[in-house]
Amino acid sequence: MSDTSATPDDVRHVADLARVDLDEDEADEFAAQFADILDYFDALDEVPEVDHEADLVNVMRPDEERECLSHEDALRNAEATEDGYFKGPNVS
Repeated sequence: MSDTSATPDDVRHVADLARVDLDEDEADEFAAQFADILDYFDALDEVPEVDHEADLVNVMRPDEERECLSHEDALRNAEATEDGYFKGPNVS
């Protein structure tokens, strides 16, 4: 269990700040859930620290320049074009 616990009063305070209405049963339930969440954070304290930075390797391929589609080929399957550009629906 966490050394830091959340009381139903803490839950009600946070709920008031968030403008959320809670009844007593919900406040008790959330207090228990908050305590579980705080336990998870305590578990993170047990993770050992890393003394050095990881050796990063670029796994991406280098950019390769190659021929692209012609203007006509790019517009060939367009549903609608206008003045050499793609034409989409009007937005209102």
